[in-house]
Amino acid sequence: MHRSFLIFAGAFVALMAGALFYAARMPLEQQSPPPAAEAPAKPERVDYPQFELAGLDGEPVAFSEFAGRHRLLNFWATWCAPCRREIPLLKQFQAAQGEDGILVIGIAVDFADAVAAYAEAAEFNYPVLIGQEDAMAVAESSGVQFAAMPFTMIVSKDGLYLGAYLGELHQSHLDDIETILARLDAGDISVDSARGAFELL
Repeated sequence: MHRSFLIFAGAFVALMAGALFYAARMPLEQQSPPPAAEAPAKPERVDYPQFELAGLDGEPVAFSEFAGRHRLLNFWATWCAPCRREIPLLKQFQAAQGEDGILVIGIAVDFADAVAAYAEAAEFNYPVLIGQEDAMAVAESSGVQFAAMPFTMIVSKDGLYLGAYLGELHQSHLDDIETILARLDAGDISVDSARGAFELL
């Protein structure tokens, strides 16, 4: 009986050893990792919202009237000292751009009478539109929080919002804006690259 038990136990141990050896040689089933969540696709276009504001003569002017040219929308007010300092620089820039270059559009967040009186002395050589809450709504509808003036938005000739500069513009900023838009026109950079460049101004 004792001998039979030993034989049985030895056979059982041998069987288990064989089973473990066989199991060790079997390849483990590779479990594929769960699919990564897809990042939301970036919109191919970020169109600047269309709007309509009064001109210096009080007549409504649609933003669409200026389509076909790169545009700088400069938000300003007569009571804003940095805004007033920008105006001669913007006039020089506009004069250098000519009729087919970048177009400056002044958007006065102010009262019509104050803007009209200031415009007589300033002798703007670029369009000036006027609004108060409506002008602020234009800025906010494009995603820029209206905090202080001046600030300037850049819109491409085909209506794409490219970026904004918050604060007083200097000649170096205008030079950079002109260079970035020229490279965009030449196909040297993409729209996304242009937006990234404007974020660094």
